[in-house]
Amino acid sequence: MNLGLRLVKVLLLSFMAMQLISCGYKPSAKYSRQVVGEKISTSVVISAQDPENTVIIKDAVDSAIIEVFHASLTTKKNSQTHLSLSISEPSYTPIQYNGDGYVISYRSTIVLAIIRESKNIKKSYTASGTYDFSVVPNAVLTDQERFDAIRFSSVKAITSFIAQVSAEGSRISKD
Repeated sequence: MNLGLRLVKVLLLSFMAMQLISCGYKPSAKYSRQVVGEKISTSVVISAQDPENTVIIKDAVDSAIIEVFHASLTTKKNSQTHLSLSISEPSYTPIQYNGDGYVISYRSTIVLAIIRESKNIKKSYTASGTYDFSVVPNAVLTDQERFDAIRFSSVKAITSFIAQVSAEGSRISKD
C-alpha cells in the first residue's frame, strides 16, 4: 500500500513536470527581464510628509528586483533600466467592527507611481497594493503596525508592477 502510494506520487509529479515542459511554460521573471534587462537602478522620491515610508519602499523595491526579476542592482549610469518610484499617502480603511462598534481590522492601501526608463523608452505605471490587519478594539494604530502595513502593501504593489512588466515581455515574445 505504501509503495503504491509512492509510485502514484512519482507518476503524478512526473506527469506534471512533463506538462510544464511540453506546454512551453516560462517563468514571469524571464518575460520581465526582456523588458527591463539584467542591470537595474532604482530611485524613490522622498515624501516630505512621511520620509520613513520612503525607506521601506526603497528596500522592498530593491529586494523585489533581486528576488523576482533575478537582476542585479547597479548605478543609474551602468543600468539598462532605471525605475523612479513615488508613493502616495497611505490610506487606512476600516473593514471590520466588533459588536460594540469599534474597528478591529483595517485595510491599508498604497499606490506607487513608477517611471521606467530604458534606452529611448520612458513609460509610466501605476501599481497599488493592499494589506489587511487586525488591531485591538478602540486602540490607536501604532507606528509598528503602520510600518508593517506599508511594507506589506508596498510589496503587493511591486508585485503588481512586476506582473505588468511580465505581460509586456510576453507580448514581445509573441511578436
